[in-house]
Amino acid sequence: MRYKYPFGQEVNQLVQLDKSPKKVFVLGVYASAVHARWKKDGKTVCTALAVASEPRIFWDGNIEEAKEIISKISIPKEVGTLEPAGSHLNGPSAKVLDEHILGTLGYTRKDAWLCDLLPETRLNSGQVKVITERYNPLIEKYGLNEVTIPERPTVFCDAKRCEEILQELKESQAKLLVLLGDIPIAQFLNSVVDVPYKSLQEYVELYGYGKATTATIDGHAINVLPLAHPRQIGALGAHSEKWNRLHQEWESTMKKR
Repeated sequence: MRYKYPFGQEVNQLVQLDKSPKKVFVLGVYASAVHARWKKDGKTVCTALAVASEPRIFWDGNIEEAKEIISKISIPKEVGTLEPAGSHLNGPSAKVLDEHILGTLGYTRKDAWLCDLLPETRLNSGQVKVITERYNPLIEKYGLNEVTIPERPTVFCDAKRCEEILQELKESQAKLLVLLGDIPIAQFLNSVVDVPYKSLQEYVELYGYGKATTATIDGHAINVLPLAHPRQIGALGAHSEKWNRLHQEWESTMKKR
């Protein structure tokens, strides 16, 4: 089943396209979306409505791409208009990944194989609220599609998906596995290897923040580096000051090397 966004675009899976050997494998949680500012009669209905799948995994929010994608979305003039959301609302995690994770490690996008536990977007509580209160009341009157994207789950990765990710990891030939936050540790790593930690906090208590350790996954030794989620690292909305500070300290230490 293909899920649909407000105003009709279908949800696409976002996966690594360049499958040449890589130096680092980055595992996130779930895919984001292209966000638009929805306006009507000169007033903003929603500052950042998810309206389409990103053009590629960990998209950086390129404004020209955003304009092109949003321009292809049909919206009745009586309902309003769509334009790209603010630059900080499209691709913020990708910008953090590029500058504060890959860059700090001495890598670029070309060195990285990117993956999410769930390769599709899901609706957070803010998106559910605006769809319920502002979009759904217009469906019948203007012939709009029903939004069928599920809400953000608690489980992002079942056994089948873990096996798919494991195959991607092997195909990447990467020597370093970077895990973004608690969820990839708990739902992927703990499913494929026996390690003495189930969260980033437990990892840091054992080894320290930003220090890689070696694990044997499916018979292959690989360096594992759990880091904070980009939301924490980039102080994107509600975030943990602790993880933000620890990551900044790690970056500072790495830059001195």
